[in-house]
Amino acid sequence: MNLISISGPPSCGKTSVILKTIEAFKEKGLQVGVVKFDCLYTDDDKLYEKAGVPVKTGLSGSLCPDHYFVSNIEEVVQWGLARSLDVLITESAGLCNRCSPYLKNVSSVCVIDNLSGINTPKKIGPMLKSADIVVITKGDIVSQAEREVFASKVQMANSKAIILHVNGLNGQGAYELSGLLYKESENLTTVRGLELRYPMPSALCSYCLGEKRIGEEYQLGNVRKIDWGDEI
Repeated sequence: MNLISISGPPSCGKTSVILKTIEAFKEKGLQVGVVKFDCLYTDDDKLYEKAGVPVKTGLSGSLCPDHYFVSNIEEVVQWGLARSLDVLITESAGLCNRCSPYLKNVSSVCVIDNLSGINTPKKIGPMLKSADIVVITKGDIVSQAEREVFASKVQMANSKAIILHVNGLNGQGAYELSGLLYKESENLTTVRGLELRYPMPSALCSYCLGEKRIGEEYQLGNVRKIDWGDEI
């Protein structure tokens, strides 16, 4: 089974890109499933069900979504194997700019859209900078010059990535993406022992554990302050 991790900021068009890419996979006779990770709510599972794609949703709730992802990824793989999938896609909604859900030796894709702002590639950390492929969407509603400038910003943030423009509405570019992602020789049966490409945030403070009160006496654990100098 091929495992593919796709992530990106909210509303960048991940699900549309995935659905179009799944159509391309199906043309090749491949069975594809999706596990969607989100924080509080998603109804993307209905879109996958409507397309006849096996889907499972995981909501992290009050937990750090990236920790939730990595704590569940082995079970996700076993879910895909139990359904005899050829390709299992995990979709996560740009859960945190400090880290990424990517595993070493597992294909990773970051989706980002042309409307997110010219400096957005700088703001997204390992989720973009450690991806194998960066898919840029919504190119049909900006000028050619804007597309080229934005793509150059992405390339500056991740010089090793393959950059691909995909239209989530008409599917342009999705067949090419499917060809880049599927590896016939890959037969993953477990992710036990694999490593994350980037470590999770080291922060663990009293607010992570439910503290609500304001004041230094309540700030325990890993706490970082702004350097105010002599301003206050």
